[in-house]
Amino acid sequence: MNRLDFTRACSALDPPPEISGSAARPRRRFPRSAAVLHGDHGHSHDHMGKPGPARYAGPSRQVFTLGVAGPVGSGKTALLETLCRALWPAINLAVVTNDIYTHEDAEFLSRREVLPVERIVGVQTGGCPHTAIRDDASANLSAVANFQRQFPGLEMVIVESGGDNLTAVFSRELADRFIFVIDVAEGDKIPRKGGPGICNSDLLIINKTDLAPHVGADLDVMRRDSLRMRGERPFLMVSLREKEGVEEVIQWVREQLASRPTNS
Repeated sequence: MNRLDFTRACSALDPPPEISGSAARPRRRFPRSAAVLHGDHGHSHDHMGKPGPARYAGPSRQVFTLGVAGPVGSGKTALLETLCRALWPAINLAVVTNDIYTHEDAEFLSRREVLPVERIVGVQTGGCPHTAIRDDASANLSAVANFQRQFPGLEMVIVESGGDNLTAVFSRELADRFIFVIDVAEGDKIPRKGGPGICNSDLLIINKTDLAPHVGADLDVMRRDSLRMRGERPFLMVSLREKEGVEEVIQWVREQLASRPTNS
């Protein structure tokens, strides 16, 4: 089997993204590039070291969107819960979650009652979640557009990526700003591994600092390496469970919303 045949076979295994919840609508489909074959999850598409291009031909966004990406278990959904509880109802907001084959995160947030249930929507991405936030963001953009129609005066939509690796970045057509979340339990070497998420996100969050003594991670090493990899881009050391550093994250989000581009 040659590379093109293998790519087609892999693509056939992944159903088109599906949207659940009150903002569900049909999605637009765009052709995928058969460029670089991943060895870790059997998909073919371009690698990018920066936020992806705009490829959606649907309605223009008129709302600030915040993307949240990071590996599985790093604390993305916990961050969404924290932000929703801090910002709602003073800020008119909604949430889109991405999962590979379920709506687990959307259902979790609904059970936790972080927002009214009609303001939470889940997208099923199939086996390559970073495609749905970058190369073909149409399902997520459709969910955002439907929220805009449903909730007049909507100020912000938070879009959570499915759990992914260090290459995940959001298309700027989908996210005005994006946060990348890693955690201490992955080891203190993670920041120096780099990758688009760590190096180019608008904010890097290093979560679960309370676990450092238990997993042998050196927070000073993580801080030093984050400074080296990110330059002047901000990062925060937090423990969402223990509420340490949370106020700084909330303040950063408020500042981004207040300074949002006038054409978004």
